[in-house]
Amino acid sequence: MLSAVGCLVGLLTPRSIYGRETTALADAATAQDLVGLVVVAPLLVVLPMAAARGARGAWLCWLGFLAFTAYNYAIYAFSIHFGPLFLLWVAVLGLSVFALIGGLTALLGRAAVAPVGLARVRWVGWFLMAVAALFCLLWLREIVPDLLAGKPSTSAADWRVPTNPVHVLDLAFFLPAVFVSGLSLLRRGRLGGATAAGQLVFLALTCLPILVTPLVAQARGHTPVWSVVGPVGFLCLATVLVLWRFLRAVAEATTHLS
Repeated sequence: MLSAVGCLVGLLTPRSIYGRETTALADAATAQDLVGLVVVAPLLVVLPMAAARGARGAWLCWLGFLAFTAYNYAIYAFSIHFGPLFLLWVAVLGLSVFALIGGLTALLGRAAVAPVGLARVRWVGWFLMAVAALFCLLWLREIVPDLLAGKPSTSAADWRVPTNPVHVLDLAFFLPAVFVSGLSLLRRGRLGGATAAGQLVFLALTCLPILVTPLVAQARGHTPVWSVVGPVGFLCLATVLVLWRFLRAVAEATTHLS
C-alpha cells in the first residue's frame, strides 16, 4: 500500500512534490498518480488474493502490475527532484522489483506453467514482438537524429532531464523482455507462457497515464496534447482484447488439466 500512499500525497500536494518540474512532467506525474491510486494499487492487493484461491490468470497478471510499478517508480526515483517522497519511491521500487523476481521464479517453478494451451495463443507472441519492434523503431526515430545532430534529447527537454528515462528503461529492459516473451511463446516455451500475460498487462497500463495526461493538462489550464489519444487508445484496447483471449486460453487449459 506504500504506492497508494505516495500517489495520494502526490495528488493532494502536487506543488510540494512536483513544483520544481516542468509542466509536461508535472502533468504526466499527476496522471500516473491517478492511475496508480485508482487502478494499480487496488489490484496489487486483490490479484494475489485471487491467485491464492487458485486463479492462475490473476497470478500471471499480477506480474504485470509489479513490473509496471517498478518501471514507474524507477522514473520517479531518478527523474523527479529530491523531495519528501524520495524514500517512499525508493522503497516501492525495491519491493516491487524483488516481488517481481520472486513471483516469476515461483511461477516458472510450477509444473503447470508449460501446458497452458500455448498452441492456441502462439499468435500472441507475434503481437508482443510486433509491439516491441514498433516502439523500438519509434524511440530510435527520435534518438538517432538527435545523436547525429549532436544535440540533447528532444523529448528529455520537455521534462528538463538529461535523458528520457522512458527511452532508457524501454530499450534496456522492457522492450527486449517483451520481444523475448513473444519469441518464447511462439516456440511454446515455459517462459512465454509465464510472462506473456504480464507483458500485455504492462502494455495496457502504460497506455492509461498517457490517455489521462491530456485531461490533467486541460483541468489545469495547460495545453493538452490530444493527438496521442487516438493511437494510444487503439493500442490499449487491442492489448486488452489480446490479454482477454490469452487468459481465456489459460483458463480453459487449466480446467482441462484438472
